[in-house]
Amino acid sequence: MQIFKNIKLLIAILSISTLVASNAKSTEECFEGTSRAIFKFNMAFDDIILEPIAKGYNKLPSTIRTGTSNFTSNIGTLLSIPNNVLQGNFKQLGHSVGSFAINSTVGILGFLNPAEKIGLKPNKEDVGQTLGSYGIGPGCYFVLPILGPTTARDTFGLLADTFVDPFAHVTIREKELFNSSGNALDYYSIKGATAVDFRADNDKNFESLEKNSIDLYSSLKSIYLQDRENKIKNSIEDQDEWGNLDN
Repeated sequence: MQIFKNIKLLIAILSISTLVASNAKSTEECFEGTSRAIFKFNMAFDDIILEPIAKGYNKLPSTIRTGTSNFTSNIGTLLSIPNNVLQGNFKQLGHSVGSFAINSTVGILGFLNPAEKIGLKPNKEDVGQTLGSYGIGPGCYFVLPILGPTTARDTFGLLADTFVDPFAHVTIREKELFNSSGNALDYYSIKGATAVDFRADNDKNFESLEKNSIDLYSSLKSIYLQDRENKIKNSIEDQDEWGNLDN
């Protein structure tokens, strides 16, 4: 299958990257002036578009919001499966496969979350985290338009995700997997819904941070880097109330 060929290719890339970047442990600020300008653009985008949508979303009945969050989270679990394999984390692989299978069937395409009730709690894993688990440091920190904070490692990971994510294969890559297929609109709709759900869920946190931060740019940078470090270590107990801050 094509996805497994891509996993083998990614393993080779990871091996080379490990040799090249084994000493790239620390996060340096790159293009700070440009990043701050992009950050201002992103904040304007948030004020004009994302925040109003998120506030409207929060006015929907809780059952709709919970169902949407469960659905997008279930789709996101697909990306964790190949990354669990790459990390050799077979316990979490079982949680990911079991959670997706149960929620996609008994849970009505993921709108319900019966898997959690029986103890299946998969960590969300991506290629950036896999690279980090191999000892590859974050490299340069910078900000991308719309997508927000990232690092050199996580930007590479973001691109690599589309090669190993089964959902990306049946949508933006227009492949068929287990007789399932979709299109680019499906992929970006799910990504958009995930972003809105996250923004709505953390609306109060954003308001508090904006109000109390002397330098909002630096505050969000610190939160992002700490969140990514915790996820690489799978340190659930150390994660803050912001939840998933991934791109």
